[in-house]
Amino acid sequence: MTDTSSIQRVTTLRAERLSWLNISVLAGVHLLGLVAVAYLSFVHFSWLTIGLGVAWFFCGVLSIGAGYHRLFAHSTYRARAPLRLIYLAFGAAAVQNSALKWACDHRLHHEVTDDPRDPYNIQRGFWWAHVGWVLHQGAEDHNTERVRDLAADKLVAWQERNYVKIAVFMAVLVPAAIGSLWGDALGAVLVAGFLRLVVQWHSTFSINSISHMIGKQPYCTKTSARDSIWTALVSMGEGYHNFHHRFQADYRNGVRWFHFDPTKWFVWSMSKLNVTWDLR
Repeated sequence: MTDTSSIQRVTTLRAERLSWLNISVLAGVHLLGLVAVAYLSFVHFSWLTIGLGVAWFFCGVLSIGAGYHRLFAHSTYRARAPLRLIYLAFGAAAVQNSALKWACDHRLHHEVTDDPRDPYNIQRGFWWAHVGWVLHQGAEDHNTERVRDLAADKLVAWQERNYVKIAVFMAVLVPAAIGSLWGDALGAVLVAGFLRLVVQWHSTFSINSISHMIGKQPYCTKTSARDSIWTALVSMGEGYHNFHHRFQADYRNGVRWFHFDPTKWFVWSMSKLNVTWDLR
């Protein structure tokens, strides 16, 4: 008979091995984010560069929320290939892994919420759920059976094969090319590439951490998931997490008229243009 406590100890030990690659990437990007602030403050300030960073942030957050999360991980609606391609391109620019691996982690999170097998288990504390799990090997369980439907998607499979190339292209090369139009290629890379990425990371991380600690539980108290307007504001509507954990097949997160969920309205608006359909 299997000793459950032994399994949990092995899971914890696997999760304690540091991933120096992930640590290096996160540290490097955060450092370059600080360089971006210094560049804007002391070298060259440009509203066009700031605007590009804001645009890249919203495209990235939307691609994670509407794309990686509500479309790929939960299949709450269907979308035409051009929109899926945009999601995959800006999702790669968000540098949160490929859509296939992201959805695999997230589906496991819903299967075993608050359990030792939960990749970003809040029971291990705020910092583990926020970013600690990313800095360790073994915290994720990329069981391909969990995402067989996505593996069969040609666009998702293409992104999986070329993830790093797409991420560099969308997070560095494209911003540099756009910034060169007003003579600020370096600033565009620093702001739209790295400073934007730092802000976007913590926007997404807040759902794994803050939304499992602070807020209300109007729909279900069986898990730690909570509804919070504050995390909704920084994630374009992903903060109504208690509702989402109770009704994960719903394309909406904020269901009341006063809920801040622009991602829901984007998906709904695209359905009126016949770009998305089968909204659940």
